[in-house]
Order: sequence, then structure tokens, then C-alpha cells
Amino acid sequence: MTVHVIADNASKISAIRGMIEQRHPVTSEMLGGAEIKRKGIEAIVVAADVADVDNIAALKAVSGKLARIPKRIFLIDSKARIAIVQAYALGATDVLTNPVRAAHLLTKLAPPEAAVVLSGEGSGGSVEAASAGAASIASMFAAVMNGTALDVGNIKASGGMISNSIAENGLADWLSTVRRHHEGTFQHCLLVTGVAVDFALSLGFKAPDVERLYSAAMFHDIGKAKIPLAILDKPGKLDDSERALIQTHPVAGFEVLQGNHAISPEILDAVRHHHEFLDGSGYPDGLCAESITDIVRVLTISDIFAALIEHRTYKPTMPREKAYAILQEMNGKLEKPLVEAFRPVALHR
Repeated sequence: MTVHVIADNASKISAIRGMIEQRHPVTSEMLGGAEIKRKGIEAIVVAADVADVDNIAALKAVSGKLARIPKRIFLIDSKARIAIVQAYALGATDVLTNPVRAAHLLTKLAPPEAAVVLSGEGSGGSVEAASAGAASIASMFAAVMNGTALDVGNIKASGGMISNSIAENGLADWLSTVRRHHEGTFQHCLLVTGVAVDFALSLGFKAPDVERLYSAAMFHDIGKAKIPLAILDKPGKLDDSERALIQTHPVAGFEVLQGNHAISPEILDAVRHHHEFLDGSGYPDGLCAESITDIVRVLTISDIFAALIEHRTYKPTMPREKAYAILQEMNGKLEKPLVEAFRPVALHR
């Protein structure tokens, strides 16, 4: 497989060639003035600052040629949500942040059936599903930020890939993969989707109900695209005003999706109400037990658990046992039989 490399400076080209040329034939050119003339390129690695307006213009100029290349791996310097979204909007199929390891880049370049699986980083199927899921979430956030149409079919298809990965490789493999390869809101959405799918499978949900649940999980935090990055990605505790702004995301997500005929009422309900509690203390509508649907109850437990076990750069990852103990202590807020049914998912799967 021939790999083409384009970058915004020569040192990046040299570094990338050094990582991959013993495994693949490599061609390269500078981003400014790139033409991508060579035929038969199966993968391209783009190493560029995607916040730079000249780089953006150069990538847009070759977007038609990029689109014909199956693998389009962008190496960027920032893990900020806007940078990742920008990379996907410019045509990436995968996004890696520097410093990147050669083995990780080679994993992305390998075909799915021959993918290099790094120790502790998840199976090839999980890595592929996580990459597809992250790309869909990024495109969803970009659509909200730019006011363009959502690709609902693509988002649901990515949720289906995640569901298949959970069924084939298990939840532990999924958690390891996502926490190692993804950050922030993308990590959270992917974790929630995986946990919710595993919970649904353990409860014996039928296929249409599993599909509704993973679709709701993929969409549940879409409203966060409206929240400023300085608040959304803030390390540590939020103040009262910041917390109030964060709590606007369920309604914001509901309003973004409302009126889209491809989004079912059950998914809309889950997006708006996944922070409601049985005792009426949740938000945004203060619903009580009889008003909270089963899909929302399952999603809420999955959402809380996923948030507790996320990997954060500024604090240790919470053990699954401790996270489950916190769920058990939320007396009156979560359905107790469901929390008990969640035990094997939380502790053993």
C-alpha cells in the first residue's frame, strides 16, 4: 500500500516517513501547493495545523482528490474539540494528536483484517468502531456549530458498529480502547454508547430497542456543541454559573434535533431527559418517576457510570468498583432494580 504524506513543514514529513517507510512505500509533498497527482494512493497522512487559515485553504483546494483516498489520517497538535472537529470537517477519516507513536500510526494505516493491535489498546474491531464513532460525533458537532444538516444515517451506522464491537469483543475491551485513543466529550459519548449497549444486551433487549438506545447515546450530548470550550473542557470543578450553562445542553440538543424526521420521539425524549432523576431533582424539567421512560432510565445510569470512569489528564481514572458504589448510593434518584441489574456490567464485563 502506497502512503502519501503532506505536511506544512519539512520536519514533519521527515518524521512521518521515518515512522512508516519500512512498512509501506511513501511519497510526499509540502501542503502549500500540494497536487496529489500520483494515482493509486490508498492512504494519506496529513500533518498540519488545522487552525491555520492558509492550511485550511490548501486542504480545501485538494478536497476532491482527498475524498477519493480511502484512508485519510490527520496528525494535529491540539486535542481541543474544535481542532478535532476541524480535521474531520476537512476530510479526515482518523485523527491522531502529536506526539504520535509509530506503532499507533501503523495501526491506523493497516487494513481492518490485519490491523496491528497495540498491547492494552483494544482489539482491531474496537479501534475501528471507535474511530468511526469519533468521526460521526465530530461531524455531528461540526454540523451544529456550522448550522448544516446532520448525517443521521451515518451517526446511527457508527452506533451499530459500536454495538457489534461490544457484542464481539466485550465492554472491557471497549473501555480500554476509547480511554486510550479519545479525549473529552468524544470519549464520553463513546463510553456512554458502549456502556448502554452492554447494559441493554445484559438485560436481553431486542435488536430494535438496542438500536434506539445506542442512537440515543450517540446523540445524547449533541447540545454540548453549543457550550463554550473553555467551560466544556475546563479541568477541575465548575462554578455555579458554569454549571448552569452546562445544564442547558439537554434542551439545546433537543432543539437541534426537534423536527428532524429521522429522529424518533424516543430518542428526542432521551436527549432532553437523560439528566432527570426519579425523585424530581434532575433537570431540565424536574420529571418524576412516572414520567421517565425505560430508555431514559437505562441511559441515565450508563451516562453517570461512564462519566465517573472517564480518563482525565488531571486526575486518576476512577475504578469501576468505586463508580458502581456511587450509583448504589444515589437512593431515590435511580431505579434500584436497574442499578442492581447493572452490577455485572459495571464490575465484570
